[in-house]
Amino acid sequence: MLPVLLLVAVGSATLATPHARDLGFLLGAIPPLAVLSYGPLATGLLGVGVVVVLNVPATHLNRPGDTDLLTIVFVAALSVFVSFVRSHRDAQLDTERTIGEAVQRAVLPPLPERVGQVGCAAFYRAAQNGTLVGGDFFDVRQGPYGVRAVMGDVQGHGLSAVATVVSLLGAFREAALDQPDLESVAARLDRRLAVDSADVRHAELFATALLLEFAAGSAAVRVVACGHPPPVLLHGEEAREVAVAPGPPLGIGLLDADRPKEVTVPLGPGDRLFLASDGVWEARDAAGTFYPLPERLAALAGTPSAELPGAVWADLLRRRYVVRDDATVLVLAPEPPAG
Repeated sequence: MLPVLLLVAVGSATLATPHARDLGFLLGAIPPLAVLSYGPLATGLLGVGVVVVLNVPATHLNRPGDTDLLTIVFVAALSVFVSFVRSHRDAQLDTERTIGEAVQRAVLPPLPERVGQVGCAAFYRAAQNGTLVGGDFFDVRQGPYGVRAVMGDVQGHGLSAVATVVSLLGAFREAALDQPDLESVAARLDRRLAVDSADVRHAELFATALLLEFAAGSAAVRVVACGHPPPVLLHGEEAREVAVAPGPPLGIGLLDADRPKEVTVPLGPGDRLFLASDGVWEARDAAGTFYPLPERLAALAGTPSAELPGAVWADLLRRRYVVRDDATVLVLAPEPPAG
């Protein structure tokens, strides 16, 4: 609207008084400004409007020497051409952005509200602006061994980590159906990373992961941690970190020698599990203090599961904690077994 307002303001001022003719130089800025917001047609019409105002005797701008009319006409014509090029470029960028978002959503499709007997809610914010997928990944799948979930964080973040995320998610989705226990699922993910980096010199490809299993009819959750922060158990208004047996990260060649140990955690009615990536755990305030996730979860315990991921993110921002990595949150709320 600025070019239109400027044209109206200068035209009105010069019509009102001959002393405003010194404002005529502002008309030369209208076509270039129009390029930023309008298409070639609107830019051309504004250019014509500028020329008309310059040639109306009542504006006192048509005196020889006051304004270089040919320069204004040339700038207006050039602005129409630039606007035409910009419009085509913007249309191409919109198409590429739509395709990119579709591909990224195919990698991490929206999580359903419920998978089997487990309610799900998630939040994901990539560290690299303009992307929907970074170095974090998560998924929840139902299979013959119950509902299995994974949250992980690959080395690096942004688009460079997406290929590894795709590979690990594919391996998890297959292993969740085939492998009888979580240790075997972790081994399958570790092998996937080893194969991917076998032909890459100095690949140093690794990832942390947290695997969970909710067996049908069981009032407990099995947990395997591979270098990833543990889940937080929300029991009523209490929040505590689950004591897990820490295992080595995936892809560094230690999983065969030091396999992660599965831990079984009993669950009561209404218990929820809160999983978060390093981006949340390692968020810092101005004093360099880490975000106290269990403490803040206890304060937010009354928040419904579907709203809890967003509430934690809002709490981070409200308390001015700086998040420098991909930030991922996953809330799992299993139903108690019947009877």
